[in-house]
Amino acid sequence: MPTDLLIHNCSALVRGDDGVYTTLPHHDIHVHGNRIAALTPTQPLAALDAHTIVEANGQIATPGLINTHAHVPMVLFRGIAEDVSVDRWFNEFIWPVESNLTAEDVYWGMQLGLVEMIEAGVTTVADHYFFMDEAARAVSEAGARALLGWAVFASQGYGALDATAAWVERWQGGAGGRIRTWLAPHAPYTCDDDFLRATVAHARRLDVGIHIHAAEDPAQTASSLAKRGITPIQVLEQTGILDGPTLIAHGCGILPTDVALLAQYSGHVGVAHCPKTYLKLASGLTPILPLQGAGVAIGLGSDGAASNNTLNIWESLRLMALTQKFTANDPEVMPVHAALDIAFRGSAAAIGMAGQLGELAPGYLADIVLIDLGGAHNQPLHSIPAALVYSMAATDVRTVIIDGKVIMQERQLRTLDKAAIIAQVARSMNRLAQRVPGQRIQVYNP
Repeated sequence: MPTDLLIHNCSALVRGDDGVYTTLPHHDIHVHGNRIAALTPTQPLAALDAHTIVEANGQIATPGLINTHAHVPMVLFRGIAEDVSVDRWFNEFIWPVESNLTAEDVYWGMQLGLVEMIEAGVTTVADHYFFMDEAARAVSEAGARALLGWAVFASQGYGALDATAAWVERWQGGAGGRIRTWLAPHAPYTCDDDFLRATVAHARRLDVGIHIHAAEDPAQTASSLAKRGITPIQVLEQTGILDGPTLIAHGCGILPTDVALLAQYSGHVGVAHCPKTYLKLASGLTPILPLQGAGVAIGLGSDGAASNNTLNIWESLRLMALTQKFTANDPEVMPVHAALDIAFRGSAAAIGMAGQLGELAPGYLADIVLIDLGGAHNQPLHSIPAALVYSMAATDVRTVIIDGKVIMQERQLRTLDKAAIIAQVARSMNRLAQRVPGQRIQVYNP
């Protein structure tokens, strides 16, 4: 049986049973359909039968990166809200300008974000935003993989929740299976308990998960305790959200008691960690090590580019490792291999795709990135895993394969017109940046 896609002569990054990442130099990766069929020592091309051949020339092959929490179309607001507190960020900048959004804006913003992510080797994104029919259309056209959720607030009413549930049904399994859909209530402080319970009822009926912000920073947890006597994580438990697949964004306000509670649901609950946003907004850090000790999957995310400024998960990876060492005052915390494990296997588990994504192994989906570590900033190359965490640049990503299809080859995008997308977004930027006094989609008051 001929191979549908052959990656010829790469150094494949693989994980040993001991958790250590190594590379298999001079290997071929065989793809049948949308899955990896085999990794074999490189053979002469004349001895191989493949429909499509990608010549790696010794480049490093890794699993595609997974962005476990983003608001991708927020690239439209990159640089609009700088050096402000969280409440000002929401109330004076982001929620006012988001009132300007149209469905078409989201389509173009999603495309621009997909260009950025694909160029940086991000093959899957868990996105949480508005006008998600258009976001899904952009993902479908780009050839990307996504777990999408249509963000909704209780102030919009139950009709809006019902509409997002109908959207979940409409797009579930879309784009040839590359799109999965979950429900996406915004947060416990913007969605009351009855609204959250109604969300759970929809999720059970549709057999889908829930992607929600919770305990985003210590102040939110303190506010919840003062007003209700329980933490935001306890709210998730009491309303039934934790009973099914759940992706919690941020969790910087998760307390030790919350960690013990989440341990009971660790088989299907993940937490997305977006360290650049936390550093920029001074909102704390996700308690990664305690959560891992409780069996809770940790994934890497970017959050939106309005708070992160990029969608570069390599940057999130680096900052995660560094901040864990710094806060623990221990350079041995979060070693290179543990950090890579979160980027690949942990992120896959956090979005409910353990055993499907995050490894170069037979049976896994063929989301594969080729990286050139030949640049001066990576030399001499004593440790490939260390280079991936600490020195490589997003532009070192050369080729991106998603679902067995070549989406970018040697930095040339095949599915997206980068110049046209940038030009279209530029035409809208002045309108989108207008802040009308008193006009905002929501009020931040946790």
